[in-house]
Amino acid sequence: MANNYIFNYGDQKIIYQTTGSGKPLVILHGWGSSKRVMMPVAQNLSHLRTSYVLDLPGFGDSPEPDRGWSIDDYTDAVEAFIKQLPHEKVDVLVHSFGGRIILKLLARGFGKTHIDKVLITGGAGMKPKRSMRYYIRKYTAKTLKAPFMMLPVNLRGKALSWLRSTSLWKSLGSSEYSELSGVMRETFVKSVTEYLEPTLPEISHEVLLIWGRNDDATPVYQGQRIEKGIENAALVIIEDAGHYAFLDKPKQFARIAEAFFK
Repeated sequence: MANNYIFNYGDQKIIYQTTGSGKPLVILHGWGSSKRVMMPVAQNLSHLRTSYVLDLPGFGDSPEPDRGWSIDDYTDAVEAFIKQLPHEKVDVLVHSFGGRIILKLLARGFGKTHIDKVLITGGAGMKPKRSMRYYIRKYTAKTLKAPFMMLPVNLRGKALSWLRSTSLWKSLGSSEYSELSGVMRETFVKSVTEYLEPTLPEISHEVLLIWGRNDDATPVYQGQRIEKGIENAALVIIEDAGHYAFLDKPKQFARIAEAFFK
């Protein structure tokens, strides 16, 4: 099992793990998720990259921030983490909420000089077609489902069926959102109410977008919008996969990612 390491960003501790060898790859998870969900991706790329898999503040083993953070706050923290790595440039792989952070970072001067290739899967940040209440329900569901997504496929289905039978799952809505701590509730609102379309024309990086056809948290039209807005972006859609395409179709996802990062 990989060891936990600590990066001190001021008074905020950020826990991370490393695996593999080669050029550095920084990996960021989605909302309600953690480095544990992303480690299988890192391990599949371990022959190509040294992956740094972070628990963003308020998730996994990293403590909550002392106040509600904005996307800029998370971006500042990730920038500081990359700065202390002993490499001039890094590649980045992000999922969902991590997509918000990377779009911000790529549009900055630092991102233009210190980040090379970028892979975004199920990235958030585009203005939704549905209501805020709908997305509160969806992100709450993601938070509940995240631990079960780490189970082997033969157990995952049974576990998710049990989850969907619970009264908590059936009553999903703003009441579950209110169960977040005050700090993370404020963070959530700041995050999902900021739309990042203005960053897209500023991004000149080579960006690969991988989306699950059945993604109902960040639907395919959001990936298409990012592809249209970033000049050097390309979108690949994986059939029979959802928001966690890298877990639903791990071999296919790994082959695509390997080809991109070679």
